[in-house]
Amino acid sequence: MTTPGNADHGLRLLPFHGLRYVPERVGSLAAVTSPPYDVVVRPDGVDHLESADPHNIVRLILPQAGTPAARNDQAARTLRTWIAEGVLGTDPEPALYVYEQRRAGVLQRGLIGALALSPADAGIVLPHEDVMPDVVADRAGLMRATSANLEPLLLTYRGDDPGTGAAAVVERTAGRAPLLSTTTEDGFQHRLWAITDPDDLATVTADLGHRQALIADGHHRWATYLRLQKEHASPTPWDFGLVLLVDTARYPLQVRAIHRMLRRLPVADALAALDGHFRVRTVDGPLPLAVEALADAAERGNAFLLTGDGRFHLVTDPDQALLDRTVRRDRPEAWRRLDATVLHETLLDGLWNVPDTPEHITYIHDTPSTVAMAERHNGTAVLLHPVREEVVRDLARQGVTMPRKSTSFGPKPATGLVLRGMV
Repeated sequence: MTTPGNADHGLRLLPFHGLRYVPERVGSLAAVTSPPYDVVVRPDGVDHLESADPHNIVRLILPQAGTPAARNDQAARTLRTWIAEGVLGTDPEPALYVYEQRRAGVLQRGLIGALALSPADAGIVLPHEDVMPDVVADRAGLMRATSANLEPLLLTYRGDDPGTGAAAVVERTAGRAPLLSTTTEDGFQHRLWAITDPDDLATVTADLGHRQALIADGHHRWATYLRLQKEHASPTPWDFGLVLLVDTARYPLQVRAIHRMLRRLPVADALAALDGHFRVRTVDGPLPLAVEALADAAERGNAFLLTGDGRFHLVTDPDQALLDRTVRRDRPEAWRRLDATVLHETLLDGLWNVPDTPEHITYIHDTPSTVAMAERHNGTAVLLHPVREEVVRDLARQGVTMPRKSTSFGPKPATGLVLRGMV
C-alpha cells in the first residue's frame, strides 16, 4: 500500500537493540514462546505455557496475580530478574530483524523493527477495527510497568517488485544462517535474522518511506502505543512501537474469524429472542461439517452458527426492517452488511441486550475452544465466517473501522523471539 505525499510521510521502521532469550539459559526456544496475549485461552492456555518452561514469555504478557497493579508489578519484577540472571540478553548492535514462519503449505517473511507512531488521520498506519478501552488500559499498565514492548504487532503493506527494495533485502538475508531457529508445538518453524548492514538498512528505509500499512493484528496494542506516547514528552523511545511488517504482495496473509462466547446467555434464550426476526434451523454436526454449512450460508448473506447446547443452530436471513432500525446509517453499505456489524448492533444490542464487556463476552480465535467454553459455562458460542481481506482494506482506506475483533489475520508472530526495551 502506498500513501500520497513525499517520502517523509510514510513508514519509518528503525533498527533497535533486540532483547532475546539466551538459548543456553532456557530449556528450548520453543518452550519459552507463546501465541499473542489475546489468543491464549485462559486459564488452560496460561497454565499449559507456564508449565512448558519456568521462563515462558506468558509470565510477562499474562502475569497471574489478584489485581491489575499486582500483575503489572509481577511482570516488571520478572523481566528485571530474567535480565539480571542472563535469561534475556540485549543484542550488541541495533538491527532490523527478518522473521520467517514456515509450515506445510505456508511461508511468511517480514521485518521486525521499531515503527514511528502516527495517528490514523495521518494515513500512514490504518486501523480497521474498534478497540475496547479496558483492554487498552490493561496493556498500557503492563507496558508502562515493564518499560518494554513485549510482542510485535502484525502490520501489512503492499510492495512492488520483489527483486528490489525491502523485499530484496528480506530475501537476501533469509539466505544466510539465522540467529535462531525453532519449531513450536503448532508445527510452525520460526527463524530470525538480524540486518545491521548500513546499505541494507538504507534500502529498507528508502523503500518503506512512501508506503502505508494496515494493522492486521494488534489494534489494542497500537492504541496502547499511542496512549503511552502521549504520556511522554517527545522525543523518547515511546515514539516508536514494536511491529512485524509483512509485504502481502509477496506473502498474502490468511484471514479468519474471531468468535464470541456469551457467558450469561444460554442457547435456548438466545434462540427464543430470534423468533420472527431471523431464520433459524438446526444443521448436522460434527463441528467441521456445521462450519461448512456456515460458510455456504455466508456466501448468500449474514449468517451465524450458534451452539453450546450440543446442537448447531444456523442463523440467517435477518428481517430487513429490523436491520433498518438497529444498524446505524452513517457508514458505507459494505460496513452495514458485515456479519460483525449485524452481530453487535442487531443481535447483541437490539435483541439479546448483552453488554460488550469481559463479564459477558469472551473473544476466542479457536473454534473448538469457543464451543467447549460455551458448553462448560452453559453459555452461547456465536461462530462467524471470516470477512474477505479486500473488504477490510477498502473500509480502512475510507477511514471506516469495523466492529472490534472482526478479523484474525495470520499466521501471527510468536511472542518471545525478540522484545524491545525502552531503557
